[in-house]
Amino acid sequence: MNEVANRWLAFAAEDLQVAEVVFAEALYNQVCFHAQQCVEKALKGVLLTLNIQPPRTHSITDLLALLPADWLTDLRPEIVQLDDFYIPTRYPDALPGMLPGSLPGRDDAEESLGWARAVLGWATALRP
Repeated sequence: MNEVANRWLAFAAEDLQVAEVVFAEALYNQVCFHAQQCVEKALKGVLLTLNIQPPRTHSITDLLALLPADWLTDLRPEIVQLDDFYIPTRYPDALPGMLPGSLPGRDDAEESLGWARAVLGWATALRP
């Protein structure tokens, strides 16, 4: 894995660490945001490992489309849900109703953390 890809994975690991810390403080919208960021950055690191320049996007769906179709098949339906958290968890004036039931709760945060851990673990395991 090249150095640029490793930097993306290091930043992904930091986002996961932040998500875990703020989970303990019950800041669930921030947990979901940082879980989304962890997955986004981990996927960009994997793309760079494949010598694919990742696009400037925050969309996990778009990034997954650039990976082989048989990669992460068991997690794809789940992790694309993290895209729903990117805007409404960052901006207090996001469009009303972007998230059902307003901000994410504890269950959303726990799921998001689990997905982020799984993707980062998978991406890290791809290292030669």
